[in-house]
Amino acid sequence: MSETDPRAWIGRTREGDDTVDAWRVAAFNAALDREASLPADGTPLPPCWQWLLFPPLYRASASGGDGHERLGAFLPALPAGHRRMWAGSRMTIERPLQVGERVHCRSTVAEVVPKDGRSGPLVFVTVSHEIEGERGGRIDEAQDIVYRAPVSGGGADTAGSDDMPEPAWRATWRPDPVLLFRYSALTYNSHRIHYDRSYCAGVEGYPGLVVHGPLMATLMLDLAVQQRGTPVRRFEYRSRAPVFDDMAFTTAGVPEGDGTRLWVTRPDGALALTGRVE
Repeated sequence: MSETDPRAWIGRTREGDDTVDAWRVAAFNAALDREASLPADGTPLPPCWQWLLFPPLYRASASGGDGHERLGAFLPALPAGHRRMWAGSRMTIERPLQVGERVHCRSTVAEVVPKDGRSGPLVFVTVSHEIEGERGGRIDEAQDIVYRAPVSGGGADTAGSDDMPEPAWRATWRPDPVLLFRYSALTYNSHRIHYDRSYCAGVEGYPGLVVHGPLMATLMLDLAVQQRGTPVRRFEYRSRAPVFDDMAFTTAGVPEGDGTRLWVTRPDGALALTGRVE
């Protein structure tokens, strides 16, 4: 297989260590306008909050034009100008991580699939993460990243609406640049679409700052956790359309079979995320 074929990156691994520290948990609560006292050692980490861990550490000189690490190191090399979005995730929580727990993550490029989308060529990259803690915590996750080839005109907005059931609960969030900056800082995410308005408009063609998909997924699941009152074993979600910092978005859910159906909608009624938790 040619080194220029992105599928040549399948099987590459990267490992890292971290600690579930109380400050990061408190800081995220503060960003969400919640009580920000430091949690006690041993407090279970809420599901999806592991996205605060294992921040990508690379030198400033290794950054690409979009703020991410340049492609070709861990993730596949692609022609210049490809735009990155987090397409979704699937996770199994065998046992929650705990505040104070030392944790290890082994990440592997599991799949690379080129496709032709409505807006042009796409490359889907699946990265698996095996997270294990010294106290027995374990999370297995597969994250899907999509790269879109450069196109003329504005950024892709594949907004659509499906017939969703009447929600059993819902909550509305009004994002702003401060929340997006804080989440970017907490996750060490330097993707410029979340904080650089001139880059969003001038380079990627978006009408505003892009709200992080993982942030919305976290809030979508958090609402379900509050309502269900049972531990999360499995969670999956898929991004459907972008949300921008001038849009209020609504997280909603309804019990369905052995689990809960979840979704996020924009003010225009378009689905931004869909998911399911068991």
